[in-house]
Amino acid sequence: MIFSELYGAYYNTVASILREATVHPLDRHEIESIIQKNAFGESLLGIEPALKEEKWQLLNSDGTTNILYAPTMPLTLIQKRWLKAISDDPRIRLFTDDVFDYPDVEPLFTREDYLIFDQYADGDDYEDPAYRERFRVILGAIHDGHPLKIEQETQRGKRVNTIIVPKYLEYSEKDDKFRLYGSGKKLSGTINLARIKKCNRYEGDYETEDVKEITHHPRSVTFELTDRRNALERVLLHFAHFEKEAERLEDDKYCVTIRYERNDETEIVIRILSFGPLVKVIEPQSFVELIKERLVKQRDFGI
Repeated sequence: MIFSELYGAYYNTVASILREATVHPLDRHEIESIIQKNAFGESLLGIEPALKEEKWQLLNSDGTTNILYAPTMPLTLIQKRWLKAISDDPRIRLFTDDVFDYPDVEPLFTREDYLIFDQYADGDDYEDPAYRERFRVILGAIHDGHPLKIEQETQRGKRVNTIIVPKYLEYSEKDDKFRLYGSGKKLSGTINLARIKKCNRYEGDYETEDVKEITHHPRSVTFELTDRRNALERVLLHFAHFEKEAERLEDDKYCVTIRYERNDETEIVIRILSFGPLVKVIEPQSFVELIKERLVKQRDFGI
């Protein structure tokens, strides 16, 4: 466990109560408010009586405390090592310039400890300062619901401009890319962030009622799975972030349905093929044809 239960919701809640009590006496309503804000509904049944009846001997009956200084929650050694490890991930700089640099500890793990074998090599350049700046502009606009003026480069190298109301960002682990989902007069769908060349908050007039909503293109594929070499567990893990259903047919036979967006279809084809003869696609026929086309290409290239 990286973050100890001693630093969980209950301890942080009591610390918040004591922090306020070092400033002024607390009444019952203030204590209840702090508990509801920081813990869970049923926490009132345990925390408040333990404090008010002085079972924990932290808070006096009049709402004061004998603690002179506000409590702090210092990080443990393993927490520092974990934070230092994730600060080495270049994607964290998309969200903050703060670096968890603890010179007295070693990182819990490094990038060299992982071998990624099923990820495309042309992922987004997270080290690029301009990419980071655009990412933060987009993230801020999503939080504010503010429209953006975006200049992007098409697959043919043409520059196009559009006004978009950003909705959310999505990260593809397989592609190692971020996508922006948004709605606009000329656009309804997704934009790869790597294709965005300029991005600014749009301050002009913008009629939101004219905006096209995001269009989703849900699809599904159903296949039979033979559970050998732990195949069922690997499939469920491999497609963990997709909506899916699995039904047992026989002792080692399962019927699995995966639901996905049209933009993810090529990735789904590749992932299913990676399981070889343990998976047989049943429907739709259009997906069966995609599998056949992929296999023919692999044969032609001698794969």
